[in-house]
Amino acid sequence: MADLVIEGLTKRFGGVTAVEDVNLHVADGEFVTLLGPSGCGKSTTLAAVAGLDRADGGRIQVGGTVYFDAARGIYRPPEARSCGLVFQSYALWPHMTVADNVAFPLSLRKVPAAERRRRIEEVLALVEMERYAGRYPHELSGGQQQRVALARTLVYQPAILLLDEPLSNLDAKLRDRARAWLGELRTRLRLTTIYVTHDQIEALALSDRIVVMNGGRIAQIGAPQDIYERPADPFVADFIGTTNFLPARVVTSAPEGGRALLELADGQRMEVQADRAATAGSRVTLAYRPEQMRIADGATDGGAVLKTRITSRAYVGGLWQVGLDLAGAPLRLETRQPPGGEELHLWLPEAGGILFRGGADVAA
Repeated sequence: MADLVIEGLTKRFGGVTAVEDVNLHVADGEFVTLLGPSGCGKSTTLAAVAGLDRADGGRIQVGGTVYFDAARGIYRPPEARSCGLVFQSYALWPHMTVADNVAFPLSLRKVPAAERRRRIEEVLALVEMERYAGRYPHELSGGQQQRVALARTLVYQPAILLLDEPLSNLDAKLRDRARAWLGELRTRLRLTTIYVTHDQIEALALSDRIVVMNGGRIAQIGAPQDIYERPADPFVADFIGTTNFLPARVVTSAPEGGRALLELADGQRMEVQADRAATAGSRVTLAYRPEQMRIADGATDGGAVLKTRITSRAYVGGLWQVGLDLAGAPLRLETRQPPGGEELHLWLPEAGGILFRGGADVAA
């Protein structure tokens, strides 16, 4: 195993800069997820590490080996990098059995037959596919094929593992099971891993740290809980989980951690504990997660009760998702019982919301 260091990574395609000045250090044995919408640069970053795309600037090093250094003219081709790469497509040889597919990279590396058999048995047991060694890919489910693709990568003992949306081809239920299995495997292997996905649930469930990317740059790096509870900007808040944004004007200034009085577009006012300093007269955006809000029941607990208009109701299994309009801002509330009528009094806590300066630049 080895750590991964990326410094100043830049990649352009013609006049388009796909990745710009990306800096990242992945510790030995750490599982780091690159998360973001399509076109944010996450797969391009992964391809640069694997050597599939030659970067235009920066430096990539794994352990003591420099894979790429633009300043020194160093570029190692993919076959000279000890990277294990698994794509979203399984790319298994249809005419080969499971065992033969897994053996293929060892044959290319001229690993002796006895060692080859030992490694194949070991890695198939690791991914719980030893019973299927004699089967062909068309005789396996999608989840089983993905396990074989992973085994084929692990069998030659790469220094780092690169996973490019490996679960995206699975249906929802199978993806849930595969995610749980991958989480267990990650704990056993402790192999330095870069995982690329646009699925926030995968990122939150699997990662030691998450790197949220936007427009070819890193928007925020942090542990899953930090990213979810303390997003750096509205884009991150919107992309990780569901977030309700309320535009407002600051009526009274407040220092960081102080109480600020806000006024919404319809004149309703609310007092909040400002997690960031707020200046009187400035425009801000207040962000709340759906689980932080509830239907007002008479006990305000120090929060604010605001009048809203119901725009939609949807039952999603165990919960109702209720669409609301508050001073022109669309909100989503989750509740056990569907509210009646056309209006609803909404309770928002004084603390726990996130105050962003200006408007909310959210994910597309």
